[in-house]
Amino acid sequence: MYNPTVARLTYRALLGRRRAAILFVLPGLLLLIAAAVRGFNGADDQIAADVLGGFALATMVPLIGVIAGTGAIGPEIDDGSIVYLLAKPVKRPAIIFTKLIVAIAVTMVFSAVPTFLAGMILNGNGQQVAVAYTVAALVASIAYSALFLLLGTVSRHAVVIGLVYALVWEALFGSLIEGAKTLSVQQWALAVAERVTGDGLVASDVGLPAAVALLTGVTVAATWYAGQKLRTLTLAGDE
Repeated sequence: MYNPTVARLTYRALLGRRRAAILFVLPGLLLLIAAAVRGFNGADDQIAADVLGGFALATMVPLIGVIAGTGAIGPEIDDGSIVYLLAKPVKRPAIIFTKLIVAIAVTMVFSAVPTFLAGMILNGNGQQVAVAYTVAALVASIAYSALFLLLGTVSRHAVVIGLVYALVWEALFGSLIEGAKTLSVQQWALAVAERVTGDGLVASDVGLPAAVALLTGVTVAATWYAGQKLRTLTLAGDE
C-alpha cells in the first residue's frame, strides 16, 4: 500500500520552501511562549498544562494538520497534476494511504516534537505533563491528517474549511460547548493525555474507550472515503 515514489513527491510538495516556512512558525512560537512563561513564572505544572493544552493541542496541532493534510493532495488536484499520477499503474487506495502516512509524519514532527520540547522547558516534564501532551499530539496528528486529507480530496476550498474547523470548531466550540466537545478530536486526544498524567492536570469530556474508538473510526472512515472520492475523480478526469 505504501508507494515510495508517491511518498517522495508528497514530501517534496509539503516541505517546499514556502510551506516549510509556514510549518516552522507555529512550533517556533510555542517554544518562545514556553521560554517566556518559564522565565516569568518558573516551573509550574498547572501553567505548563494550560499552555500545552491551550496553544499546542488546541491551536498548533490542528493548524499543522490543515497544512499537511490538505497540502498532501489539494494542490495537485487544483493544478491538475494529479491526472499524471492517476495515469500511473498505482492503485488509488495506495495513493491515499501513502499521502496519509506522509501527512501524519509531517504533522507529528512539527507538532509532537515541539510540544515535548515546550513541556520540558515549562516544567521539566513534572507530573508527566510534557509526555502526556506529546502523546495527545501524536494521536491527534493521525486523526487530523486523515480528516484534512479527505477534505483536500473533496473540496477545492479545503484550506479555508480546515482553518474554520481548526480555529472555530476545535479552538472555540470544542472547548466551550458541551455537545461539541464529544465531537472534537482535541477532546479525544485529551482523554489519552489524561490517562498518562492521571492526577487532574489534564481533563477530557470524553472517556478513554470512546475516545480511542472515535479516533480509530474517524481515521479509517476518512481514509476509506478519500480513496473512494479519488476513484470518482479519476473517472471525471478521463471524461
